[in-house]
Amino acid sequence: MKNKIKKSKFITKSIMKDAIVEALKKLNPKYMIKNPVMFVVEIGFFISLLSTIFPNIFGDKGSNLRSYDFIVALILFITILFANFAEAIAEGRGKAQAETLKKTRKDTSAKLLDLNGNITVINASELKKGDIVLVENGDIIPNDGEVVCGIASVDESAITGESAPVVKESGGDFASVTGGTKVVSDWLKVKITATPGESFLDKMISLVEGASRQKTPNEIALNTVLVSLTLIFLIVLAALYPMASYTGVKLSISTLIALLVCLIPTTIGGLLSAIGIAGMDRVTRFNVIAMSGKAVESCGDVDTMILDKTGTITFGNRLASDFIPVEHVSKEELIDYAVLCSLKDDTPEGKSTVELGYKLGSKVEKSKYEDMEFEEFTAQTRMSGVNLKDGTSIRKGAYDAIKDRVGKLKGAIPYGLDDIVNKVASLGGTPLVVCVDNKIYGVIYLKDTVKPGLVERFQRLREIGIKTIMCTGDNPLTAATIAKEAGVDSFIAECKPEDKIEAIKKEQSEGKIVAMTGDGTNDAPALAQADVGLAMNSGTTSAKEAANMVDLDSDPTKILEVVEIGKQLLITRGALTTFSIANDVAKYFAVIPAMFAVAIPRMQVMNVMKLATPYSAILSALIFNAIIIPLLIPIAMRGVKYRPMRSETMLLRNMLVFGFGGIITPFIGIKIIDLLITPLVRILNLG
Repeated sequence: MKNKIKKSKFITKSIMKDAIVEALKKLNPKYMIKNPVMFVVEIGFFISLLSTIFPNIFGDKGSNLRSYDFIVALILFITILFANFAEAIAEGRGKAQAETLKKTRKDTSAKLLDLNGNITVINASELKKGDIVLVENGDIIPNDGEVVCGIASVDESAITGESAPVVKESGGDFASVTGGTKVVSDWLKVKITATPGESFLDKMISLVEGASRQKTPNEIALNTVLVSLTLIFLIVLAALYPMASYTGVKLSISTLIALLVCLIPTTIGGLLSAIGIAGMDRVTRFNVIAMSGKAVESCGDVDTMILDKTGTITFGNRLASDFIPVEHVSKEELIDYAVLCSLKDDTPEGKSTVELGYKLGSKVEKSKYEDMEFEEFTAQTRMSGVNLKDGTSIRKGAYDAIKDRVGKLKGAIPYGLDDIVNKVASLGGTPLVVCVDNKIYGVIYLKDTVKPGLVERFQRLREIGIKTIMCTGDNPLTAATIAKEAGVDSFIAECKPEDKIEAIKKEQSEGKIVAMTGDGTNDAPALAQADVGLAMNSGTTSAKEAANMVDLDSDPTKILEVVEIGKQLLITRGALTTFSIANDVAKYFAVIPAMFAVAIPRMQVMNVMKLATPYSAILSALIFNAIIIPLLIPIAMRGVKYRPMRSETMLLRNMLVFGFGGIITPFIGIKIIDLLITPLVRILNLG
């Protein structure tokens, strides 16, 4: 199924090698200061290392304590490396995908057209915004642009991964072309809409490799909380030293550092950046380009989703299903006139009308009507049809448009026509009324089918508290029927572009986060207004520029899955934060009692793990603190498994799984490590 995230190895040899190098490069304090929690750990490492080299600098004496300082420094160094490694792995996966995209970006030439239509071949990098270029069969489109003339098939597999060519033509919502794609038939004249280095492909590469990633609001807020907790524990530690001295417990500088590192939220501090990068990576592997991390994060907060009916909820190919004549008109007459006015109509509706008409026995001979005049459908007339050589005019169109036309020609509205139109609308179909001059003959029943599986998906969204609103140009009766069949919560009938903006603003005024999809120029204002705007890659340049996400597969229903990926990002961050803080609580019960039990025997009651010595307790907690980071990297990269449920239920579940698990895991892990390192502690004569 195309909508599934593209499968790839979690980590390759190449990514592993590059991540190790990057983890070492990130040790630079100028970089580490961006992550305050891990920067504190790095400072602790340098102090412990200094204490190892100059054992008397902080008043510590004895070769055994020197060995202890070295072990603490080594564990802290490994802790920092693991945190950097987690971020480097996330970046490496993005960079690997960016390299694949870079291979599609070739140094191409462009056939530049001047005002007289003369062709000058230049390098694509010399093109300017507004230039007109000619691309023919076999040519690579040199840069992003809009088709101004011609029609051709374009292979977009380099961008979308989809092998089937896409037809591009001037006008409408399929005029946008992307630099790096290939023309595989005919020719196009393209107006360049991007300057070199700022094309859609360039933006994709920059975003995927993380070059332009900035921290999201939620990430900044959580980072502030982590810094606050770190400062609180620094104050606690400053108060603990004189308390320990008073009770006769001598704490070395390395012990204080180890205690601080064990108690501050190093686990989530080391994984926070990786979680954010991995969230964008998951969206990208789903063939959606997010213009910022904030866009992905906003998906997880969506409260309301606004969806177009045609192409999103329904297939959009309204096909003729039946012919319903009015009283005193035979079905054969209606069929023949419906076929006649559709012979030159190349829309799916027109072609299906002709096909169904002939299946039902129409005797209309195409050859006799080749010279008749065809009137195309327009938004103003809301009808189409033909004018025969004998002056007869045949039209099919919306009920009110045909009704007005017949009224102007002083014709009568047949009895029962309203009932036929309402019946078709109540079935979720579209009624096209057929008239010949000033006489109405009946209705063509066009049927649009709701996409399978949408009812379940909308139910899934409802379970997590997301409201769905369907927008359609259909009349209220048809809209209500489709809305009921699809299972959406609400609908806007006879919807115009400005109605979508009003609907978005109304929801936002109530404090809700709104998502919507679109592909046309008239969708651009609404896409810009929405908190999450998903534009189709096949759509217009203005739509893609207005949105903050672009779907390379041009599948409007993908917004449903994108929202779930956003939810997964927020859940993963929350779950690992819960696990990290619960870890710190457990480590508190491991380290503090072991440290003070010698001076205050009654504290031995709190030493529930029965750790061997104060030093083995501290080292065990410190080692556990280091190794838990790489163990959680797969969860940070892949995300916590998402299950649709209410926020309250989700919070309770994660509190139980990651909160309770975060408390139990250190008790088990630290005890096992203590058993393993106790012999080493005794050999080093540490207590």
